[in-house]
Amino acid sequence: MSIANQLKLTKEGFEALKQELAVLVDEKRPRLVDRLSFARQQGDLNENSDYTNAKEELEFLDGRISELEAVLKTASIVDSHSNHKSDGVAVGTTVTLKVNGDKHVYEIVGEWEADPINKKISHQSPLGQALVGKKVGEKVEVEAPAGKVNYEILAIE
Repeated sequence: MSIANQLKLTKEGFEALKQELAVLVDEKRPRLVDRLSFARQQGDLNENSDYTNAKEELEFLDGRISELEAVLKTASIVDSHSNHKSDGVAVGTTVTLKVNGDKHVYEIVGEWEADPINKKISHQSPLGQALVGKKVGEKVEVEAPAGKVNYEILAIE
């Protein structure tokens, strides 16, 4: 993975993924393995829907565990508390925007942390890409489903 394409996470996002991984490995997977073992003891596996379901769930869970392990191993943690004002908008910054006369505050996060409902947007999203590197007072235009939307950067924290 090149530096330019390196996965970025805030410290909070990294810790949340680490916690999710711990829950999957330490709690959910052992319960699922027990369920699979119990279902296996119930006789003919071809007609045992609980065995089939548990096996599929375990495969899905193992896939998620592998995915999280790879992300946590390769991710770059950005310091969301350093002073980014001079560098402009970046992962880990909070940006206040004016759009159509309204103020909106967004946290710029890595793609694994994105949660638009909670105003956390990825630096890889169309708005995130338009904002990264920009400074207070600059304006950006983003193509949205409803047409072009103009944003003005009011503050960066």
